Amino acid sequence: MNYTIRNAAEEDFVAILNIIKALALFEKAPEKVTNTVEQMKTEKDCFRCLVAVNDEDEVIAICLYFFAYYTWVGRSLYLDDLYVLEPYRRQGIAAALLDRLFEIALNEKCNRVRWQVLNWNENAIQLYKKYGATIDDEWLNCDFDRKGIIEFQSK
Repeated sequence: MNYTIRNAAEEDFVAILNIIKALALFEKAPEKVTNTVEQMKTEKDCFRCLVAVNDEDEVIAICLYFFAYYTWVGRSLYLDDLYVLEPYRRQGIAAALLDRLFEIALNEKCNRVRWQVLNWNENAIQLYKKYGATIDDEWLNCDFDRKGIIEFQSK
């Protein structure tokens, strides 16, 4: 199958959000997606996204990322979501997206690329290990959702 990797455009936001929802379903948390296309349009300066498209120009995979600053290393790239729709897996698309992402990280002079993977996602873990990623089992995620942010401030 032929595919092309390109930078996402605003016209891709509907397809990107649909893939984000597919990822959330895969991760057994579909109810956690509160993002909307309108919100993505408003916040489009906060993220960047690569998409893989098939011959019909349908988005079949995403690689959504943003730049961050980590005090220990400085400028970094944070990969938030990498997801290939199921019918298109095992065709090298995820690896091609990662390759492009690391090219961006080098060009942007990033000192680190970071992302998370669920501990039960063996296929992803094997891919990341194959490429030499260090998978840390020491750090824990700490999150507040919008409601938690508001409640924290009211204390």
